Amino acid sequence: MSRRTRVIRRAEVMPDAKYQSLTVSKLINKIMDRGKKSTAETIVYSALDIMGKQGAKDPVTDMELAIRNITPQVKVKSRRVGGATYQVPVEVPPQVGMSLALRWLIDAAKARNGKSMAEKLSAELSDAAKGQGSAAKKREDTHKMAEANRAFAHYRW
Repeated sequence: MSRRTRVIRRAEVMPDAKYQSLTVSKLINKIMDRGKKSTAETIVYSALDIMGKQGAKDPVTDMELAIRNITPQVKVKSRRVGGATYQVPVEVPPQVGMSLALRWLIDAAKARNGKSMAEKLSAELSDAAKGQGSAAKKREDTHKMAEANRAFAHYRW
């Protein structure tokens, strides 16, 4: 018998104040550290302003395109069968994919060399919109690993 219970989803997040976008609001909540939401809002809004000044017609649309480009479709999960552990490819639900994409985006932005977090985030968003950058590479690596382990797909649970 499984010990895991079904996950009870919390209420949907409210759209942000400036752009009325759920995606921007989720990004702000992911960037937020130690409950400092106003600091996270400043970082995200500054990053979107920088993207707008660099020539993006609508920075929110570019940000959503970037997130769509780095959202994984499949990932691998470890599955123990007998004495061996297999990396089994499984499809990623949309909410989990969005969460992974935002996490990868923020981690890649933090790892970049740059002056401020807003500049690093805007650069990573611009690269991800073009299908480049560390976050996009992470998605490609995840997909390659799932493709390489496609032979173990019958071990799904």
